Amino acid sequence: MRTSRISLGFFNAPALCLLWLTKHAEVSAQLSAPGVVTGVYGGSVNVSCQYDLKFREYTKYWCKGQVYEFCEIVVKTPRSRPNARSFIVDDKEAGVFTVTMTSLNKSDGGMYWCVIARKGKNNYAGVQLRLSKAVFFPTVITTTTITTPLPTHEENSSWVTLRWILFILMLCCVVATHIITWRIKTTRRAQPHQQLQNQNSNIYE
Repeated sequence: MRTSRISLGFFNAPALCLLWLTKHAEVSAQLSAPGVVTGVYGGSVNVSCQYDLKFREYTKYWCKGQVYEFCEIVVKTPRSRPNARSFIVDDKEAGVFTVTMTSLNKSDGGMYWCVIARKGKNNYAGVQLRLSKAVFFPTVITTTTITTPLPTHEENSSWVTLRWILFILMLCCVVATHIITWRIKTTRRAQPHQQLQNQNSNIYE
């Protein structure tokens, strides 16, 4: 009889684990938050907690504590508790409530919880806030350099074309000058020969 009970318990264990995982997944789907957020001392940080729209009219709050059951409420909807450095905004249309913490100091680091207050058991999701010192980068001194723009491709192309035209014109002038000079010399040489022929023709007549 005892063996039967042990066997029954053994076969029921997977079913119970599956039931627990299913319920845990359902709760996770109803409320989600970033597991870890990082801020710097003196700065601010925003944490967005997303929830199922069926909880839009429920009270939400942000509490601090290593264990959820003993956490201390920091801010709460719809009317936030007085807090000079933290506040909460609930966007019911988007299904997101956002917590903003400003002027962060060393005591602000630790474990926080996004919570939806419900009858029975609340929905909650943990957020670890880590703080670090701000990193300052050395100022980079920039200098302005003035450069003369290089001639564009069009300017180069136009100048090359003009040079070729001038070169061809000069070449034509030189050739024409040589031709004219050659013709003048040829004419001068031909004149005495022509005169001699004329004289010989007159003698024979």
